[in-house]
Amino acid sequence: MKPKQYDAIIIGAGQAGLPLAKKLANAGKKTALIERRWVGGTCVNDGCTPTKTWVASAKAAYIAANSGPLGVHIKSYKVDMTVIKKRKDHIVIHARNGSTENAEKTPNLDLIFGEAAFTGVKTVAVKLKDGSAKLLKADWVFLNVGARTFIPDIQGLDEIDYLTSTTILELDKVPDNLLVIGGNYIGLEFGQMFRRFGSKVTILERSARLMPREDEDISNEVRKILELENIDVQTGSQAVKFKQGKKGKIAATIQNAGHKKKVKYTHVLLAVGRVPNTDNLGLDKTGVKIDDKGYIKVNNKLETNVKGIYALGDVKGGPAFTHISYNDYTIVYRNLIEKQNLNTNDRPVPYCMFTDPQLGRIGISEQEAEEQKLDYIVAKLPMAHVARAVETGDTRGVMKAIIDRKTKKILGAAILGQEGGEIMSVLQMAVEGGITYDRIRYCVFAHPLYSESLNNLFMRIEDQ
Repeated sequence: MKPKQYDAIIIGAGQAGLPLAKKLANAGKKTALIERRWVGGTCVNDGCTPTKTWVASAKAAYIAANSGPLGVHIKSYKVDMTVIKKRKDHIVIHARNGSTENAEKTPNLDLIFGEAAFTGVKTVAVKLKDGSAKLLKADWVFLNVGARTFIPDIQGLDEIDYLTSTTILELDKVPDNLLVIGGNYIGLEFGQMFRRFGSKVTILERSARLMPREDEDISNEVRKILELENIDVQTGSQAVKFKQGKKGKIAATIQNAGHKKKVKYTHVLLAVGRVPNTDNLGLDKTGVKIDDKGYIKVNNKLETNVKGIYALGDVKGGPAFTHISYNDYTIVYRNLIEKQNLNTNDRPVPYCMFTDPQLGRIGISEQEAEEQKLDYIVAKLPMAHVARAVETGDTRGVMKAIIDRKTKKILGAAILGQEGGEIMSVLQMAVEGGITYDRIRYCVFAHPLYSESLNNLFMRIEDQ
């Protein structure tokens, strides 16, 4: 079969691949976009979009259950999981179909659904849904194939019907008793979400504390928030064995400090990490280098060791966030088409965990500042001292910033509280603009916004 020649082949229609394909096509480049599943990638189909619709439903249930102190007494409410799922599906399909139609209407762009694998350095075979095949070739190849749930090696796991962050989104009934394996961002979001829907929830984390990459005080504050909602948080714990029981029950053997106990659950969610989708790409035909976990190695311009082959998004390792994937696309597009000289060095990596309240993060943590032996100052303000939080009746959380003592510039921040991500974004602008903490201390913010409390946060430094 003679390969069809393109200027660019993009494998994966995620948050880098899709916009890159459209921009390259609009720039006059004959482009092929190959997707084995759905346009939109993880974010649209089983990541950000569906989970945040469910977070909104869980928030509504929490408000209904906790409105009494505000003088609004709701005698009873009902969580209808069927409606919650239907709403989620509608939003996801609308976003997916809109993106698909937009891609299909783009001149110079061929959207091809099928499984792609390299047969040569820049030659790609696509097994189509109908069983037929296509062979494509291009000077530029971009890999945006993403990652999937890591399945740990636990005895008996293959004998039970476990859930992943993808399959849990197909539930139309609330689990009676949910075990979450993993105490990081995905596990905590789902754990709190289903507790609010009505599940009894247990979260297991192997490390000594939740979110071990975060500062200990932030981790402890998150744990306190979860435990206030009667979520059973077990750190230093792991599941070592599973057995399928009767009537849908799953027996889990939990180990903590050398002691083992058996507990029964109705559902088990795996949330202990992700692995790259590189195993079936045929990368051995290209010479592209991967690391020991299967992630594709790239330079600071996102190019692999093979000239003209690039990796974007989660598949290259590093921060696995939609906004990083999207930024990857803008870097390679502007470099290749607009002839700029951009790279990934020192770009900001903001992120937000969408528990309630949110945890917004930018820059380095205090433990990272300590490891780097920096001369820094810490500013902390409990949300109980934030006027807006008091007025809205939700004072859970804390604001924290790390500042360079000499330059007074903000090195990082963690905002755990209502609108934590939005407040963090204000500080991100300060980080990128080099605005010092003392300027923010006297900045005029509208009253009574959450961001106005940044005045009081940095006022704390004067007391040190």
